[in-house]
Formats: sequence, C-alpha cells, structure tokens
Amino acid sequence: MSVHLTLLIAYSLGLVGLGVWVARRVRGSADFFVAGRSLNAPLLFSTVLAANIGAGTTIGAAGVGYRDGISAWWWNGAAAIGSVGLAFLVGPRIWRIAKTHNLYTAGDYLELRYGRSVRGVIAVLIWLGTLSIFAGQLIGGAAILSVVAHIPRVAGIAASAAVVTIYFVAGGLLSSAWVNAVELAVKLAGFAVALPILIASVGGWSSLGASPNAPASFTDFFYSAGARSGWTFLLLLGPAFVISPGLLQKTYGAANERVVRVGIGTQALVQAVFGFIPPLFGMAARVTHPGITDVNTVLPTVLVEQLPVAIGALALAAIYSAEVSTCDAVLFMLSTSLSQDLYKRFVRPDASDRQLLLVARMAAVAGAVGGVLLALRLQTVVDALAIFYTLLGASLFVPVLGGLFVRRAGTPEALASIAAGVTATLASRFIAHQPVWWLDASVTGIAASAVAFAVVLTIRSRSKLDRL
Repeated sequence: MSVHLTLLIAYSLGLVGLGVWVARRVRGSADFFVAGRSLNAPLLFSTVLAANIGAGTTIGAAGVGYRDGISAWWWNGAAAIGSVGLAFLVGPRIWRIAKTHNLYTAGDYLELRYGRSVRGVIAVLIWLGTLSIFAGQLIGGAAILSVVAHIPRVAGIAASAAVVTIYFVAGGLLSSAWVNAVELAVKLAGFAVALPILIASVGGWSSLGASPNAPASFTDFFYSAGARSGWTFLLLLGPAFVISPGLLQKTYGAANERVVRVGIGTQALVQAVFGFIPPLFGMAARVTHPGITDVNTVLPTVLVEQLPVAIGALALAAIYSAEVSTCDAVLFMLSTSLSQDLYKRFVRPDASDRQLLLVARMAAVAGAVGGVLLALRLQTVVDALAIFYTLLGASLFVPVLGGLFVRRAGTPEALASIAAGVTATLASRFIAHQPVWWLDASVTGIAASAVAFAVVLTIRSRSKLDRL
C-alpha cells in the first residue's frame, strides 16, 4: 500500500470519527437541519467555504487551467461573486424570515412566500439536479484514488460516497460544520504549501506561460472560448451561489444577521484569492505533462508525480477534503428537501420530530446511492456540475429574489418563471447544440424565467386595476 493511500485512509477515518463524535449533540431535527441556529461567524465561514471549494473548484478548475490557462480563475471567481450577493443582499433578509417563522429549508421559504405547489415543484427539481453535483464530487474522489493507488473507478466512487454518508447521516449540519472546519484547514494548508514548491519544480512563474505546449491565450485572464470557459463561467455559476438551497440552509444556521454578513462575506474574499491556485496547478501540469487526456486526473497526477511524498500527500488530502466537504453539503440539500419539503408537507404532515429525523437520514442514504449510479454514467466533473448549476439558476434564481424584493408576486409568477426557465434551459441544451455564450442554457434559462415572472406580474396587476 502506498504512503499516499495510507494517509488518505487514515484521514478519511479521522473525518468519520469526528463527525460521529459531534453527532452526540444532535437531539432533534433542529440540530440536524440548522445546527440549532447556533453557528458563529468562523463556523459559518468554514462550512460555506468548505462547501464551495469542492471537486469542481479544485479538480475541475485545474483541468480547465490545463486547457485554457489562468482564465480558469473564473470558476472560483464566479462562486465568490455570487457569495457576495448571498452575504449582503439575500442572506440577512432570508435569515430574518427563517428565524421569525422557524424555517428549516429553502422549500419552507418558498411555501411561506408562494404556497405548497411551488414548494413541491422545486423540491423535485432540487432532487434531480442535486444528484448531478453529488456525482461530480464522487468522480473527483475516484480520480484521486485512481492516480494514487490505481483503484478502479467504481470502487473509488463507492468509497468516496461511504466516507461522507456515514458522518453526515450521523449528525447533519452540526457534524458537517465541525468536520468542515478541519477539512478547510487541511485544504488551505495543503494548497498553500504545495503551490510554491510545484512552481519552482517547473522552472518558476515565467515558465507557466512560456511553455511551447501552451496556447497563446494561456495568460489571458479574460479569455473565453465559449459557455464553459473563462469569464462566461460567471453566467453559469454566479446565480447559483446566490440562491443555492444548501447555502441558504447553512445561512439559516447562523446565530444572527451579522454572522451571515461576516461569515459568508469573508469566505467570498478567501475563495476569490484561492481561485488562482487550481488554475496554476493545471498550468504547471501542462508544462511537464502535456499529454494528459483525462482532465479529471490533471491535479492528482501533478501532486503525486511532481512533489515530495509528504507534501504531495498533504495536497492530496486537501483535494480529497474538497470533494468530501461538498458532498456533505449536497447530502444536506437532498435529505432536508425530501424529508421536510416532500415527506412532512405532502405525505405525513403529522410526522413526529423523531420520524422526520429518521426520514432525513434515510433520504441521505438514498441520495448517496443515486449519486453513485449517476457518477458511473457521467465522464467529467465539469459535465456533472454544469447540469446542476444550470438547472438551479433557471428554476430558483428569479423566484427567490422575486419573493424577497417584489411584494406583489405570488404563486402564478413563481410557477410561470420556473416552467419558462426549465423549458428554455432544456431547449437550449438539447436543441441548440453549439450555442454562442449568450444562448447558453444558463443564460437563456434565467432570462426566460425573468421574462415569464415579469409578464405574469404585469398581467395580474392590470387585472386587479380593471376590477377596481
């Protein structure tokens, strides 16, 4: 057994142990869903940043950096910009509503604002879309294990799912918040130590853009080759990080509004700085390994083959932390959506707190199984995550913001915007095979959603005036 694999196994067992130990403090669904609304700014900072730095922002961004260069910053940069909107525009306002009405999930808010029909539709869409992001994290974890120990893809996917499922099912958000703090420390330390050593090993900073294997645009920060590269990542990813159900529910767990602003605002700043690191790893790999064909393996390959064993092992633990921490955020969305938004609201409204907690845990296990099956069919991290972020933006961005800032909006506006957004997204993705950036599925979905919302709002407003 290699040193890298041994350390990864020990680290994974440590995470599971910590999560199970913290889970002893879970006394009911409030602890599981919103950590008793007790998270301070450092814990909210760490659990949100840990969720935002996942397989996409590490393995995926490094792969894009290998292909396109420094413009891959926009993957993480888009998440950071979206987080600013959550920290100062959406987060404090929705926290007040959640505190006042004892809300647990994004679905709770949607029903409060629009009615149960909107809640049901969004819950189903969240389940379908969220499975793809979970699959993306598992693909990343399997890529690490494949490079480190030549573990088959199926086994790597299953092992990655098992680690996060055990500690999340035990303690929900409460366990995740504490485990995420450890994972975040490992992430930041691993990348901070490994990057300068790696850059030195390839000949210094100047060598990154001077390689004969690199395209001319390698050092162009604003380069974009289409919908899934460069600055156009902002259109795909930015809106999702403002209204992601998992991030909204982590916001609910804050102790007060100041914690929301400080915790999430600080993590946006840190993620913007961190955003340069994975692209630089990818650019360094392009210098020394120009023949990599599987972009999922760019980052783990360079860590195993170009760094001293101890440093490489620490960095591998960092990216494995990234994959696992985002997995628990995804299971958080899956379990709370099914248990609170579907089971308690539509199947058994009189369910006890104990029954609700049991269903939440069972839903997490079911979600993990579904994510494993989907991961076996998708090829790359970016492919998997694009499905989630596009669907999320098209279905939720306009209803959430409209509900917070447009008092007259009601159920018809929300349903119309969801239907138009999802329809336009699917049409753009599957009919327009080679769209220009402004016809990308994420852009057309949000635009169609906004137009439908505005049209229905205008029609209903005129009808009210006519009746006066």
